Amino acid sequence: MSEEKSVKGPKLADPVKASIDVATQEMIRRSHDLGIETVFDRAENMKPCNIGVQGTCCKNCAMGPCRLPLPKAGIEGEDTRKGLCGATANTIAARNFARMVAAGAAAHSDHGRCVAEVFLSAARKETEAYKIKDEIKLRAVAPHLGVETTVEIDGEIKDREIDEIAVEVAEKAIAEWGKPDGELLYLKRAPEPLYEKWKKNGVLPRNIDREIVEIMHRTHMGVDQDYKNIIKQCTRASLADGWGGSMLATDLQDILFGTPSPISSEANLGVMKKDHVNIIVHGHEPVLSEMIVAVTQKAEIIEYAKSKGAKGIQLSGICCTANEIFQRHGIPHAGTFLQQELAIITGACDAMVVDVQCVFQNLANVAKCFHTKIVTTHPIAKIEQDNVLHVEFDEHYALEDAEKIVKMAIDNFTNRGTDVMIPQHKSASVGGFSVESILYHLGGTFRGSYYTLNDNIINGRIRGIAALAGCNNARTKHNDSHITLCKELIKNDVIVLTTGCNGIACAMEGLLTPESAAVHCGPGLAEVCETVGIPPVLHMGSCVDISRILLAATAVVNAGGLGKDLCDLPAAACAPEWMSEKAISIGQYVVSSGIYTVFGVTLPTSGAPVFHDYLSKDMEKIYGGRWDIEADPIKQAELMIAHIDKKRKELGIDKTRERVLMDMADRQALEM
Repeated sequence: MSEEKSVKGPKLADPVKASIDVATQEMIRRSHDLGIETVFDRAENMKPCNIGVQGTCCKNCAMGPCRLPLPKAGIEGEDTRKGLCGATANTIAARNFARMVAAGAAAHSDHGRCVAEVFLSAARKETEAYKIKDEIKLRAVAPHLGVETTVEIDGEIKDREIDEIAVEVAEKAIAEWGKPDGELLYLKRAPEPLYEKWKKNGVLPRNIDREIVEIMHRTHMGVDQDYKNIIKQCTRASLADGWGGSMLATDLQDILFGTPSPISSEANLGVMKKDHVNIIVHGHEPVLSEMIVAVTQKAEIIEYAKSKGAKGIQLSGICCTANEIFQRHGIPHAGTFLQQELAIITGACDAMVVDVQCVFQNLANVAKCFHTKIVTTHPIAKIEQDNVLHVEFDEHYALEDAEKIVKMAIDNFTNRGTDVMIPQHKSASVGGFSVESILYHLGGTFRGSYYTLNDNIINGRIRGIAALAGCNNARTKHNDSHITLCKELIKNDVIVLTTGCNGIACAMEGLLTPESAAVHCGPGLAEVCETVGIPPVLHMGSCVDISRILLAATAVVNAGGLGKDLCDLPAAACAPEWMSEKAISIGQYVVSSGIYTVFGVTLPTSGAPVFHDYLSKDMEKIYGGRWDIEADPIKQAELMIAHIDKKRKELGIDKTRERVLMDMADRQALEM
């Protein structure tokens, strides 16, 4: 009797183990019912490479890949592992780490370059679609780029024309990517002790592109073979990202599209509407999505949608393009990075319009099962499948391009099938907390100052500040680390500043509302949030907008009472579910700015313990900040709070202070 062999198919993800979000769980179950593979299933069937995770696999020449795993029992004594060329584990791990920094810095900075080019076109009046929306911010930014905002005429100081300032700002900004000498102009926006620290260590970026190119040269086979020297260049390139390309992107976007101020919206897949044309924008650059917002609000376009049987147009977003249009227009979030396939699986997505970064190639495969049109728009980001449309975006014809895409989605509404399932889950959210709007909330129009925040940190109502960012990672439970960490921090009176997919996850959980403070916060932070009228988690934008957090931290230092440098602040950062090379660049510039930074999941350095210790210990001696790695979100919170408490003690504000009602004699005694 012959034995029958059972044939097992691919493993399917357990919806409850894959995500804490109910809408996501429902869509994973639906994908299984329809036989559609998603990222959650692929994560079950493809495990990561153990040596790659350790950071010690080198494929930088054709003699490799050279794989240098740690011995099972660890390394005792001298580490004798070498690649064919003799490269040590430390050199290989440092090179791999550096190349991640280069790729991440390139992604963010190329985003910034695109915005700068559109800004220049607008300043020169070469396009009708884009105009200067925030003249106040333009005048505020100009001096940091060496552009005068006033001019002397007949002995009288007068304001320069906005158009003149805009053109000069645009030209100065674009020069930051490739100027032949000098240093990045925005570096002087950092606290002076931090700038002097960078200068002393020789890491002031010269221009943005050069630092990225130099990493690629240094990490070529047979060039830089000193992990400390490689990381020095990592620092320089990452600073060119955080205090260069990303910061320029944020400033120029604010000037073009408006500086964000608090605005309400909703988040999660439930924002999609069965009786509307559903358009989802996905990616990172707001240059096109701003135009799509404008087009979808035109009366004649809405009437066109109604002529096709729809009640209107529902625009929503995924990833950082979502954050950009949320913080300026209140356009709802459809979901985070890992929900992009699921938005199509609802059967209600008429078009998904993508630009750059974090876009799954598998979107095209999922779209084949539905009527959804996938539209790529950027010349550097195409998808090879034949069912993907490419409408190359040109800023000189921005509105025409956007209208073409929107009408394509409206026409596709009539092709929608009857099998539509939109999860009925969404949460209210408030975002748009720029550096300027926080200033207003803390002090009003005429008395705006970060002193109020500092005062509440000093008196202990607010324990400290946490910066949370980063993507989702399919190797972790979707949104679990983001939310568990965030709730643990605010429970312990730590106010949270968030960007990127962490911000979207918090929005989905309902943590971006002022009302959430009374439910989730410790008594001190809850009192501050109630008094000021803010959420305990402040959504500050997309991943390039981490530059806002740097400037907010600088504003805290400048307000006084909490040290002279960013490393003095009771503050810490974390990317609990990171997956992108951009996150490594961000982590490096945040650490190099003096801020203790915890990464979840893993860090590709564990296979080189000496190099890992350099990042997690020695960096602090040089810049005041250091890397740490911890997968458990509760332990992440404990590490961050311990660091915040250490900084409070160093500042002498660790003791609880009683509130005392003072009479005039008490005040006079204080003044003496």
